[in-house]
Amino acid sequence: MMDESVSITQIVQRLKGTNLHSQLEKQAKECLHKPEIKLETLKDDVRRLLKASGMTWLLPPPGHPRAPPEHTKEPLAYMRKTQVNWEKRILKSLNSMCTELGIPLARKRPVAEQKELTNKWNEMGTDEPGNADTHSLFFHSDILKVLVGLKNPNNERSEDLTVRSHWGLIQVSLNVRDILQMVSLPFFISLPSIFLMSRHKEWSHLFFCISVVVSEQDSAAAQQYSRQGCPTGLRAQLWSLILNTTNDPEDITHYEQLKARVIHHDLLVDNLIYKDVKLTASNDDYYFVFEDYLYQVLLCFSRDTAVLEHFNYNCATPPKSCIQSKSGSEQCAVVYPPNGVIPFHGFSMYVAPLCFLYNEPSKLYSVFREMYIRYFFRLHSISSHPSGIVSLCLQFERLLQTHLPQLFYHLREIGAQPLRIAFKWIVRAFSGYLSTDQLLLLWDRILGYDSLEIVAVLATAVFVFRAENLMEVTSLASAEAVLADLSTLKVMPLLQIFLFATSV
Repeated sequence: MMDESVSITQIVQRLKGTNLHSQLEKQAKECLHKPEIKLETLKDDVRRLLKASGMTWLLPPPGHPRAPPEHTKEPLAYMRKTQVNWEKRILKSLNSMCTELGIPLARKRPVAEQKELTNKWNEMGTDEPGNADTHSLFFHSDILKVLVGLKNPNNERSEDLTVRSHWGLIQVSLNVRDILQMVSLPFFISLPSIFLMSRHKEWSHLFFCISVVVSEQDSAAAQQYSRQGCPTGLRAQLWSLILNTTNDPEDITHYEQLKARVIHHDLLVDNLIYKDVKLTASNDDYYFVFEDYLYQVLLCFSRDTAVLEHFNYNCATPPKSCIQSKSGSEQCAVVYPPNGVIPFHGFSMYVAPLCFLYNEPSKLYSVFREMYIRYFFRLHSISSHPSGIVSLCLQFERLLQTHLPQLFYHLREIGAQPLRIAFKWIVRAFSGYLSTDQLLLLWDRILGYDSLEIVAVLATAVFVFRAENLMEVTSLASAEAVLADLSTLKVMPLLQIFLFATSV
């Protein structure tokens, strides 16, 4: 049963954003209202239909051995082992903080405290909530250390490893795309013409076409248009279409239920959320005004057990801890926090840019949750997935080594490994580094291509753009100074120049 659910989840993930997925979704909604459709027999009905239609090749052979679910989610044993050790380290840090500060992992708030939080729900940023002694459990530099230590035991003496392979920090071999493979893909081929079109009158016609897509609620077409960059006035609607999020009464009710859980119970991770927002988004010139929204969304997110669904295709496992005094008892070991995601330094920056698009907390929450379970979780989970953080880092290093080997070697020799500088951009998908309008253009492409690979490409393009200055630096500090401010960069011209100038 578990094997089937994992396989179905993976198929759905691959179908998302396609025209077929859009058609299936519409037909499924229509079928729900038919009396002959019964959920309890749906699985058997599908099997019977496949056999009747001659599509038995879609069904697993009887008695055929299947790989364990964890192998399906992550085929490489050393990746799984590293992820497990990383999870143990984080959970140990969380339990240590709980013991040191004498704060329980969870507690029911007194009635007076519940009333106070209810009254201040929309003004939480005016106080100094949380325990001042709490600290982030891990930073992006901690994740990078784990990635640098990754080693494939089967490749230690492989002849496939060239001299150049040892220049970078990532020392594992994964199949990542190079420039020629990228520009051969349809959506990359269209980049130059789309960039030019946005500067002429054709943009008004495109705006009209996108308005029709929005009115017809066509998610597949919305994803296609997102590859070209969404018009500012329609971006929020297009993203909701692509992510299949709504703001129906059921969604609003779900958000209110999560809010009630926040008000009734206090979690230790709440302190981590408060601390992170104060240290990151609240100090950002673009996002400090959204401090209240960030608290609301992230506190509700920590209570949402629906987020656990992404562990069906995520190689990570939800952390479990004992929230009662019977330490070590299997019966009291529960998923903690309820959503299975322990926040870290910079986590709030995944939400902050979305605040420019959605002013209703329930809608903002729905979009963020879907963005996280589709994309953002891959930026802090160790796996071999093409959009995973390991592949993105490796892709960045290979692109830079291939097209500017002199620059890469120079930076390496002065102790300024390029990935040590670019990693913070990649792990946040550039949130907090680009200006908001440019960041949203980048995220348009993430949604349009259903891939995070473009983040690695942009990181490489930034180094190429500043290559002349970087060749003059003599230390890591001076290299970081050259790349300290990315707020003036324009995403699409950078990508266009890098992709199509270097592929010739």
